[in-house]
Amino acid sequence: MDKWLKRVLPPSTETPSAPRPTIGDVGSINRDVDPCASSNTVTAAHQVSTMANASVRNSDDEPPGTSKHVAAEMTSVKKRKYDDNYISLGFTCIGTGSAIQPQCVVCAKVLSHNSMKPSLLRRHLETNHPHLKNKPREFFERELRVLSTSKCNLTKPDTLNKKALEASYMVSYRVAQTGKPHTIMEEFFLPSAADAVGVMFGEKAKSVIQTIPSSNNTVSRRISAMAGDVLKQLLLRIRASDFYSLQLDESTDVAGLAQLLVYVRYIHEGSVNEDMLFCKPLETRTTGKDIFQMLDNFVTSNGLFWTKCVGICTDGARAMTGRHSGVVTRVQAVAPDATWVHCSIHREALAAKGMPADLKNVLDTTVKIVNFVKARPLNNRIFTALCNEMGSDHKSLLLHTEVRWLSRGKVLTRVFELKDELKLFFVDQTFHLSRNLHDEAFLSRLAYLGDIFSRLNELNLGLQGLSANIYNVRDKIEAMIQKLKLWIDCVDKNKTVAFPLLHDFLCENDLSLTDNIKRDITMHLNELADELRRFFPHSDESDSWIRHPFSTAPAALSVSEQENLIDIASTGSLKIDFNHKPLADFWIGLRTEYPELATRAVKKLMPFATTYLCEKGFSCLTSLKTKYRHTLCVEDDLRLKLSPIRPDIQGLCASSQAHPSH
Repeated sequence: MDKWLKRVLPPSTETPSAPRPTIGDVGSINRDVDPCASSNTVTAAHQVSTMANASVRNSDDEPPGTSKHVAAEMTSVKKRKYDDNYISLGFTCIGTGSAIQPQCVVCAKVLSHNSMKPSLLRRHLETNHPHLKNKPREFFERELRVLSTSKCNLTKPDTLNKKALEASYMVSYRVAQTGKPHTIMEEFFLPSAADAVGVMFGEKAKSVIQTIPSSNNTVSRRISAMAGDVLKQLLLRIRASDFYSLQLDESTDVAGLAQLLVYVRYIHEGSVNEDMLFCKPLETRTTGKDIFQMLDNFVTSNGLFWTKCVGICTDGARAMTGRHSGVVTRVQAVAPDATWVHCSIHREALAAKGMPADLKNVLDTTVKIVNFVKARPLNNRIFTALCNEMGSDHKSLLLHTEVRWLSRGKVLTRVFELKDELKLFFVDQTFHLSRNLHDEAFLSRLAYLGDIFSRLNELNLGLQGLSANIYNVRDKIEAMIQKLKLWIDCVDKNKTVAFPLLHDFLCENDLSLTDNIKRDITMHLNELADELRRFFPHSDESDSWIRHPFSTAPAALSVSEQENLIDIASTGSLKIDFNHKPLADFWIGLRTEYPELATRAVKKLMPFATTYLCEKGFSCLTSLKTKYRHTLCVEDDLRLKLSPIRPDIQGLCASSQAHPSH
């Protein structure tokens, strides 16, 4: 070994008494040398290290610039230290020894060790927190105490966990929108995604997918957090709106709980928006007092004002419309500007309930025939096979349900279209009402009922939909009443073209309307027109200027309002906007220029015309809360499913601690 050192190292200049450097000394001096370096590099490093050691052991009286001082400068490194006065600049320190680093007590950002200078620390404070640059030392000491007990001292989650957290929120949002059980993410979505990613991108990518939190409780928490964020955004919009209106309805779910569902219409960014306000169970009774108390608690606790409520739409139930203690009466006591609207869909359904005795007998007989076929599985299978063999357009009958308003028209039309199949079916099946299928008078009345209730179904569907206002409803009802009068005249003249099923049946069998059938049809059409007029009386035309702002100004308006209306009618650009914008949005856009006139119009257009949204919401609630999920608190899932507002997933992730799946 000594011979090897002699060949490698140059002749030593040290005194004979000085000890030679050992192999251990060389190794300790060169511990930072790259082990992968070439042999030439290692040899040079050994030479420099040996020369440095030899120079250090020389006498202390060597002049500066000699090998002793060069080696000392090469081996010494200046370490910056933290000064307690740096807290005045908003910085504390973390780490120990040579690993000490400055940390801002305001944003918890950790700077590099080289930034441990007052000038650099002051620059961070003035650049990132300029409003705090003149704060005293005591302020930053308080921030330091808060920092020491907050989450900011926790280790930041890595990028993978952050992405997994965001993915967990996004998939949970999909689960809520589709109305699936919360366990489907853990049982189906995540395993399916892992299998697909594993096949397409390999096992490494599959293991990454499996880090997404997906348990039942996790998905529930994600949905609850997103629903809370959506509600927060909705409440901010309602508070910013000058007016809002409500529609509400109550129904019982599969668990026997009475659910109160409330929708709100408000102004946002120059247009009318509609959204679900809340869906909460009524614990005990469903009286007007209980319903109003729940509604009032929600409105007042969330910073909304009853004075901004300009409309409330309900059905005709006594709890809603009671003169002394109904919900509408109680709402109008705290919201004087709120007008009540009886749901137009409910009124249309009530108007269509009555009919002459002969027609009612045809409807009841048809329902019994359907029940005979559908209520017995064997009969239903035989009838389906018969329809398949005959190549029919339909394969089965439809059951009639009284509470479903479209049921009558669909059931009656289906039975009439399958009358030949039913005749053949009852050849082998004994049923005492089957003989009616061979009666021409019965079939004629059945065809008429199918036609008229199909027309009523079209009217009912026309009253539904988003952004419907009282003027749309008024037009459709008036049109229906005029059609009924026209059809009465046609029937009196033996013209049945307005009723396709009846007209085709009479033509195919070379028949004509008998006096009894004509009397029944005329009586029914007259009763229907009278009932529609009773539930939808003639409206006051004093507000016609809202729909026709470019016509003559009515005398009911004040002089200033008439002048404003003339200005509007004389502006060509407003005519273009009127033709391309919804009516409510048109008047909302004029509130700055014509505040008095536009406010009157907006207040008239804001109330709901129907409870269509509540009916739609209860349909979604039925699909969400089944007998297998009867304990589900449905409001959060229902909000994400029905609300057009998207949750701020990025903001929720920023305020949540990311954890890997376990």
